Amino acid sequence: MNNDCLYCNKNQIQHDLMIEICKLNVSTVYLFREQTYRGRCIVAYKDHAKELYELDNDALLSYMQDVNKVAKALKDIFTPVKINYGAYSDKLPHLHIHLVPKYTDGPDFGSTFTMNPQKVYLSDEEYMDMRASVRSRLV
Repeated sequence: MNNDCLYCNKNQIQHDLMIEICKLNVSTVYLFREQTYRGRCIVAYKDHAKELYELDNDALLSYMQDVNKVAKALKDIFTPVKINYGAYSDKLPHLHIHLVPKYTDGPDFGSTFTMNPQKVYLSDEEYMDMRASVRSRLV
């Protein structure tokens, strides 16, 4: 655990950016509040690690299986053309992967997604419906 880490602390800043959907084998899944890319989620590793190579083989396999499970759920629910995977962590050094559904006529199709375009926010009810939909495919 790192006391300065958004994912370890689960503080108000994290709450403002994302909604916890559920815990999986070795990760926690979050719904990104900014929904320019409908269905965008984050899969954060359960412990404070910065890089994939820090995980032993079993943990790495389990984490990637969690990421894969979420990607499949997003594909089934939202039917994007492609799911982009982003694992930058330059400014937030905790192992997490953004799963970003992309649609043919949607924003940034054919290029890199924008980290936080701050354009599309939903009602509380819409977030809860989306959360329930994803959660039902994962647990």
